[in-house]
Amino acid sequence: MAATWTAAGRLRPSIPPVPELAPGSTPLVRPYRGGDSRAAIALLYESSGGMYDRYAGNRRLAERALARALARAGNSASADVVWVAELDGQVAGAMAAMPFAEWSTRARSFLRVTLLSIPPWRWPNAIRLYRASSHAAPAPPPACFYVDSLATAEGQRRRGVARVLLDDAERQARRHGLQSLALDTWADNTAARALYLRAGFEEVAHSSPVAGLPGGVSLVKELA
Repeated sequence: MAATWTAAGRLRPSIPPVPELAPGSTPLVRPYRGGDSRAAIALLYESSGGMYDRYAGNRRLAERALARALARAGNSASADVVWVAELDGQVAGAMAAMPFAEWSTRARSFLRVTLLSIPPWRWPNAIRLYRASSHAAPAPPPACFYVDSLATAEGQRRRGVARVLLDDAERQARRHGLQSLALDTWADNTAARALYLRAGFEEVAHSSPVAGLPGGVSLVKELA
């Protein structure tokens, strides 16, 4: 989930705006490490724009589910697909990203792993949300590198954290031989849409609201 699911079920999106660059230290992007768990879990939680609470029931359960996902391989919030941006010795941002070809399998694995972290009586609602979200945003291009979650710590915004994470995602896309970078956001998040457009993305598809979820917008950046 880390805010979205794809294919048969995707919890869509809640990637926050890309902050404007500001003077100061340059953030350093690196792979997630075990010592990052507290900060990374909080950031991935914030990336969902409240969707994790709807899924798990409250923040405590949502963060417990994310901790379980980070510790398990093969899902959409596994440690191997999470990167952090470090600034002034602190984790200032986090991103979960992967080739979209892996997404469907990883998303289903996320559901299986995280359901075990919430009370069984919440499972029917969580599964309904998972299924409803399959229609909440258009699917990205199949041959893209997909940014599932992206968040910047509140005190570190406007310092280029999200931008360097997106730049790193672009480098990873090229390493995988992929020709585009994709992400999505809610249709009513006008600030995020404007900022992503300025970052070189184009809006390529839109979806209507469904089951209490706002419509989604898919954005793609073609890589030269």
